[in-house]
Amino acid sequence: MFTINENDFHRIDLNLLTVLLVLKREGSVSRAAEKLHLGQPAVSNALVRLRGMFDDPLFVRTARGMEPTPRAEALIAELGPLMEQMQNVLFQPASFTPAGATHVFRLGMSDWVERWLMPELQARINRDAPGVTLQVTASDPFRDAELVARGEVDLAISVGESTPATLRREKIVSHHFCTLWHPEQLYLQAPLTLENYVAHDHVLVSYRGATSSAVDDQLAALGKTRSVRYVTPHFSSLPPLLARIPALATVPSGLADDWVAHYGLGCSPVPVETPEIALSLLWHKRCDKDMALIWLKDVLRKVMADLT
Repeated sequence: MFTINENDFHRIDLNLLTVLLVLKREGSVSRAAEKLHLGQPAVSNALVRLRGMFDDPLFVRTARGMEPTPRAEALIAELGPLMEQMQNVLFQPASFTPAGATHVFRLGMSDWVERWLMPELQARINRDAPGVTLQVTASDPFRDAELVARGEVDLAISVGESTPATLRREKIVSHHFCTLWHPEQLYLQAPLTLENYVAHDHVLVSYRGATSSAVDDQLAALGKTRSVRYVTPHFSSLPPLLARIPALATVPSGLADDWVAHYGLGCSPVPVETPEIALSLLWHKRCDKDMALIWLKDVLRKVMADLT
């Protein structure tokens, strides 16, 4: 909290301080008036008001022009840097220089999005903005909007759809679902048939503990069901689990290449229709003009497009 007494500022015209600084620099009322685009009487009147405000002559006429008094010199020494800083704050366009920035960005995302996105994103940040820090908060489609709205994260990489009036959502890329298994546990060939799919146990990721998903709705429409034997809110637990049990996992396709390469899993399209997974950037409207966030969103758009 700033400790200023607003009543003190009611008695001060900040334009007078500009006159004080220009008078010191020019040493002449006429030259100061010219620089300030004012008439000489206006500058003389400002000097009268300054003398009253500080109870000091401030400037006296000499053969060399208007010479500052010790009180004026002390004021100018203190006020000059402050006025320069105020000028920069008020009139310099907002900017963000990645290479020299030491910004901290707080990002919300689910664990599968983090696994898919963050290795490449962090590598680009290290290269282009080595002083920038990324802090990831675990989220899910039910919490993304709340975290952004409450200011707990600056930006969410969201698979949800809810967009409160105070937030903005920009769809970037789409994923589909695929089905994975470990070849040492299930001897299956891709693409899976519907019969293969329902004949084996399944593991399911659910952020709210549900034991069914849109896949089950599609199966029901075909007169089929599957057996879900394990439910977890974490995608990261599935690869070691599949290595130990004969089961299928239907997950976002963004995980497939990495899991196949690192865990030796088999992969197939899902043999029923599945919904699109739309990945969006979600941020608060109050940050629309935030140059740092504008830069990060641009980096995210490029990285997410490159990964898809």
